[in-house]
Amino acid sequence: MKDLLFILIVLFMNPLQSQDLLIPTFLEKWENSKTYLVDIAEAMPAEKYDFKPTERQKGFQDQLLHIKSNMDWLSSTYFGRQLSDKNRGNNSKLTKEETIKLLIDGFDGVSAILKKIPSNVLSEKVEFFAGEKSKLQILNLLQDHVTHHRGQLIVYLNLNNIAPPKYVGW
Repeated sequence: MKDLLFILIVLFMNPLQSQDLLIPTFLEKWENSKTYLVDIAEAMPAEKYDFKPTERQKGFQDQLLHIKSNMDWLSSTYFGRQLSDKNRGNNSKLTKEETIKLLIDGFDGVSAILKKIPSNVLSEKVEFFAGEKSKLQILNLLQDHVTHHRGQLIVYLNLNNIAPPKYVGW
């Protein structure tokens, strides 16, 4: 207990040291998020990749590609990630395997760029359509967006009588 108290005191007294934990902590959660989403993508049969609960909703594959597109946009716009040509273009005729590969590439691209930036960059303010935000807020948005759409995909699986994969958290 004394060791834990000492660590907490040191972290609160030295905000730069605690800030150095932000990116590694995010990356650990990000990797688990990737694993869980890929498991969900794998669980849906290829012939159901166009399934959508209602006409006004995105199909299963479209949700996955939307998640990937958002990762690309946020990581390139706010963290300087360079996107290759394979990250752009028409994805409407992709197979299940190609879609999952793109999704993994999106997660890995975010991880790669974040491993190259110092934690102090996260306090920088940027212009965002919802007003000025810190890069830390953009980082949180990356994860929140994945979580939001992943929840929808779990419903898609359930509506097809497919048991969702076991949750992978921290």
